[in-house]
Amino acid sequence: MGGFFGAVSRRDCVLDIFFGADYHSHLGTRQGGMVIYDKADGFQRQIHNISNTPFRTKFEKDMEKFHGTSGIGCISDTDPQPLLVRSHLGLYAICVVGIVNNTEELMDTYFSAHGHQFMAMGSGKVNQAELIAALINQKDSLVEGLRHVQQVVDGSATVLLLLPDGIIAARDRLGRLPVLVGRGEDGCCVSFESFAYHKLGYSDYYELGPGEIVKVTEGGVEQLAEPGKNMKICAFLWTYYGYPNSNYEGVNVELMRYRNGQIMARDEAARGELPDVDYVAGVPDSGIPHAIGYSNQSQKPFARPFVKYTPTWPRSFMPTNQAVRNQVAKMKQIPVPELIKDKKLLFVDDSIVRGTQLRETVEFLYESGAKEVHMRSACPPIMYGCKYLNFSSSNSEMELLARRVVQKLEGDEGQKHLEEYADCETQRGQCLLKTICQDMGFQSLGYQSLEGLLEAIGLDKDKVCTYCWTGKE
Repeated sequence: MGGFFGAVSRRDCVLDIFFGADYHSHLGTRQGGMVIYDKADGFQRQIHNISNTPFRTKFEKDMEKFHGTSGIGCISDTDPQPLLVRSHLGLYAICVVGIVNNTEELMDTYFSAHGHQFMAMGSGKVNQAELIAALINQKDSLVEGLRHVQQVVDGSATVLLLLPDGIIAARDRLGRLPVLVGRGEDGCCVSFESFAYHKLGYSDYYELGPGEIVKVTEGGVEQLAEPGKNMKICAFLWTYYGYPNSNYEGVNVELMRYRNGQIMARDEAARGELPDVDYVAGVPDSGIPHAIGYSNQSQKPFARPFVKYTPTWPRSFMPTNQAVRNQVAKMKQIPVPELIKDKKLLFVDDSIVRGTQLRETVEFLYESGAKEVHMRSACPPIMYGCKYLNFSSSNSEMELLARRVVQKLEGDEGQKHLEEYADCETQRGQCLLKTICQDMGFQSLGYQSLEGLLEAIGLDKDKVCTYCWTGKE
């Protein structure tokens, strides 16, 4: 994933950009960058690797040098950015959030015959932001270039451009990610997360539609290209990676998660499948609000049988080695024995993707004295790796737990019946649940239905991307 924050002000706004970008740290773990513009001194830029150190600690020393009345900051899980670009369209800084699946095709189609060259990263891959900038620069204006990007990129690309006279923001063509504008006394900001600017004294002002392009200045918002009619905003914004305080398309993340848990418990009760447990708990942290909703609806007490120790290892996926990640995750789980020993526990997690740490978590709970462990997923079985936003992306879809179990049950034939396996009411869906329970050691397992998830979000189902569950665009 990734996140962004920009501001244009009548005063020095370096601190706004610093804190605004830092407030997107939950969306990425690899690269952090800032570009500030000052009328007298021009662009100032810095990029740091944040794999093992938080964004704010890497940029504290840079803050002494930065000065200016506009800028953008970016948290990236992919490439170092923002980049500075000089072309016939002028000098600007660019940051991109999304994923480009057709990089090689774009390079062959648009650049192979023109002597164009790209700076390769250590992996040999082209920086995504540099490729997007090159596509923009093929046209006679920035707006035409951004429209070109929206049309030719397979995947998604939400783009911020910092210019000497403001920020151009372009939401990806189908609006898979949000772009929000806040307004304060001295200027405006543009952000992925709405809470980031609320904390900085900005109020909600404008939300871009899918594919819309606007120019943000200290005075407000100028529309440069109208939004499209179709939207496919990512459902995982609410289920998993969105921050609890944020709102997308008018729907608050935390409230959606409460509703989602309530709907799960409501539907299980209607089917007579609510288990008799002592406590309902959430897998920290994003599973907790789903569990609160489940607890409230089922009238089973909510508790925290284990907590995460995060001061020194805030993100278990930071190490590149899977074995080290597993060990870190295990070290972070601190039990509360009084809430585990001889207790029947039901845990709600935001999702079950690869299932890498599930077995270790169950073993940890049984070793701590749990009598029973039941598991619930706040979304349906994930059958497809995301090809739009880098969420649940995999080298192979067989890394996904549900797909591995389908292969185990029926081999290649099972891959023809993924829709049935994803529906836990079908015979194949029941086989999926039973097999995962046996493999992972759960007393019972339940997945939220797609209908229940969409009900919790509350938007028209045609406006929400559910590709990772259905495989349908």
